[in-house]
Amino acid sequence: MKYLLGIDQGTTQTTAVIVNELGEMIEKHSAQLPARFPQAGWVEQEPEEIVRTVREACAPLLAKYEISAVGFDNQGETFVVWDVETGKAVTPAIVWQDTRGQSVCDTLASNVDLAWLRQTTGLLLDSYFSAPKLKWMFENNPEIRKRAHEGKLKFGTTETWVIWKLSGGKLHVTDPSTASRTLLFDMNKFQWDEKLLQLFDAPKSMLPEVKSSAGYIGDVDFAGHGAALPLHALLVDQQAALFGQACFKPGEMKCSFGTGSFLLMNIGDKPKLSNNGLLTTVGWNFNEHTAYALDGGIFVTGSAVQWLRDNLKFIPDTAASHDSAVKSKDSGVVVVPALQGLAAPHWRTDVQGAIFGLNRSTTSDDIVRATLDGIACRVYEVVAAMSQDSGAHPPYLKVDGGPAGNPYLMQTIADLLDLEVKVSASVEATAIGIAHLAGVSALGMSFDQLANNWKAEKVYTPKIKKEEREMKLDKWNKALDAVKKFHE
Repeated sequence: MKYLLGIDQGTTQTTAVIVNELGEMIEKHSAQLPARFPQAGWVEQEPEEIVRTVREACAPLLAKYEISAVGFDNQGETFVVWDVETGKAVTPAIVWQDTRGQSVCDTLASNVDLAWLRQTTGLLLDSYFSAPKLKWMFENNPEIRKRAHEGKLKFGTTETWVIWKLSGGKLHVTDPSTASRTLLFDMNKFQWDEKLLQLFDAPKSMLPEVKSSAGYIGDVDFAGHGAALPLHALLVDQQAALFGQACFKPGEMKCSFGTGSFLLMNIGDKPKLSNNGLLTTVGWNFNEHTAYALDGGIFVTGSAVQWLRDNLKFIPDTAASHDSAVKSKDSGVVVVPALQGLAAPHWRTDVQGAIFGLNRSTTSDDIVRATLDGIACRVYEVVAAMSQDSGAHPPYLKVDGGPAGNPYLMQTIADLLDLEVKVSASVEATAIGIAHLAGVSALGMSFDQLANNWKAEKVYTPKIKKEEREMKLDKWNKALDAVKKFHE
C-alpha cells in the first residue's frame, strides 16, 4: 500500500493526514498555532511557530508510514518576510485577518484603475490580501524596504516560508492559487505582474517561483529529522477543500467552516468576474487541468461561536451552541455577527456587529440561536450571489469543517437556501484534498476515482415553507440595513 501525506497549514492549527492510494484517510495529527493581537485590527503569528507546528503535526505520522508524495496547503494571504542569509524572519507572520493595510488601500484607491486591478487579479483592493500589508510594512519600516530592494529579503505565504526553511533554503516556491491571493499576480497569464509590483512597491527578487499546483516540486524534510520527502502539490487551503470535496465540475460548490466560512464554486477553465461582490480566484492549474473559482469569504463563523463561549460565557463549549439554540423561545432576536466587518458580498470593513430585538424576556439561548441564524444568513447571501453570477441554482452545497457538525446551523442553512446541505464524511476535507492532489501527480489518481470516493456523512433537506423563509430573510435584511446605516 502506498501512502500520501497531506499538510493543511491553517490559521489556528496545522493538521497532517495520511491517505492511502485508494484516497482514504488513515490517520491524522494536529498542532495548535496561537495568534496575537497587538492592537485593534492587527493579527500576527510567530513565523518559527508555524514551522514548529508543521514538524509537530508530521513527525508522529512519518515515524509510522513510508510516504510516496506530499501535498501542502496554506492559509492563503498570510505572509512572512525573512533574511535570505540568516533565514530569520524580519516581520511577524501577518495574518489574512489583519487590517493594517487598509490605509494603503484607501490611498491607492484614487490612483489606480480598479477595473483593471480586478480584471488582472480577480480581487478587490482590500487589506485582506498580502500586497497592501506588505506595502504598509515597507512604509513603516524603511530599513526592511531598503533591504528588500537590495535583494536581501524574501517574501512568502506560509507554505513558501515553511518549505524554504525545511528545504534548507533550496526551494522558494508557491503555486498559482496562492499567488492569486496576493494582489501581485495576473490570474490570466499565471505570472507576477510588473505593474502590480510597482503599485505595491514589491521587488520581484523577493517573490517565490510560481510552480504548477501539482507535479514534482522538490524534496523537503517536513519532520525536521533529515529524511526529505517528494513534494508534489501546493494549494491555498480553500482550493484544497474544493478539490477534497470533489467539486471538479463547473457549478459545484463547497463551504468550509472554521474561523470563518469560505465558499468556492468551480466555474471552469476560464475566469469570470462577479457582478455580485464575489472574488475570482485560481482554483488549481497543472498540466491540462485549470479551474477558476468564484470565492465568497465570511470572516466570522466559528469565531462568533467562540465569542459566545469565551467573551459572553453563554455556553461552556462550542458544541453546546446547538442545544442552546434549540432551547430558544424567542425568534425575534436578530444578531448580525460582523465581529470583523462584513466581507463578501458587502466588503464593508467598517461595519461592526449588532443585536436587535432585545426585551426583558430575552435569554442567552435566544442570542446563541440568533448568532447561528446570522451565520446561516451570511452563507445564504454568498450562495445567492454565486447563483446570480453563474446563472444557475447549485444542486446542493457540500460542507466541511468543525461547525458543519452543528445540526441546528446546518438545518438552518438548508432551510434558508432551499437546498440539500451535504456534510462531508471527511471532516479534514482540506488536508485530504491536498493529499489527493499529490496522489494525482505522483500515483496517477483520477478525478473520477476521487469523485466516486466522496461520501456524505449527513444530508440536511429544507424543512420550512417559502413564507417562513422569506420572513426570516426579510428580518435579516432589515437588521443588515440598520447596521450599515449606523456606520455611515
